Amino acid sequence: MNIPDMQKAIITLGLVLLWVLPMEAQLKDQTPLQVGFLIVDGVYNTEVIAPFDVFQHTIFHAPPGMEVFTVAPTKDIITTFEGLKIQPDYAFKDKDLPIIDVLVVASAEHSMDSDLKNKEMISFVKRTGARAQYVLSLCDGAFVLAQAGLVEGKVSTTFPADIGRYREMFPHLQVRENVSFVHHDNLITSAGGVKSYDAAMYLVALLYGDEVARNLGKGLIIEWDLQQIKHLIVSP
Repeated sequence: MNIPDMQKAIITLGLVLLWVLPMEAQLKDQTPLQVGFLIVDGVYNTEVIAPFDVFQHTIFHAPPGMEVFTVAPTKDIITTFEGLKIQPDYAFKDKDLPIIDVLVVASAEHSMDSDLKNKEMISFVKRTGARAQYVLSLCDGAFVLAQAGLVEGKVSTTFPADIGRYREMFPHLQVRENVSFVHHDNLITSAGGVKSYDAAMYLVALLYGDEVARNLGKGLIIEWDLQQIKHLIVSP
């Protein structure tokens, strides 16, 4: 190798190192997204378990992925509508509660009535949702987000049978029906039920890419194809 070729090789190696080393440092500095699931008595199993499973599996396909946990008014055991007992990971006032990057509000038995009068819960949702990167509601969780003012100026949806009540209670909101989910700015609202998988998979694809979502879906026997799902994405 002559001197000019050696100089070129050294310069090329230097450029590669300048690119690779910052990338390695960046990967070391990465931390998982903190995903908090709001749960209360009467919460529905599917609206918790479906997105919880999807988000937790990101650690295997896009490490460090998402760190998922539950948060409730207190650490008393929560009983779901179907009778499942859940021990919350955190209470609202816990000093070690992580800063939530993605707030997930699952539907509960009283999401359309008494839960909306729970000032402590609504205040927590408003405060946490305002600083979160994304806010996701499943089924009637949209009522809680609307009560907390997180749906103002945005398009949303909720459980199909409750669309009429949603419009009646929040007549100023822009509501869509006959869709699995709606994405507007940092807000994603889902019809709920098994459709909760759609919204969760969509957020994974949005954050980590379609390939990660497809690979993750294989483990859950979900064929991820956004084009096959009725949805609405509101452009900025």
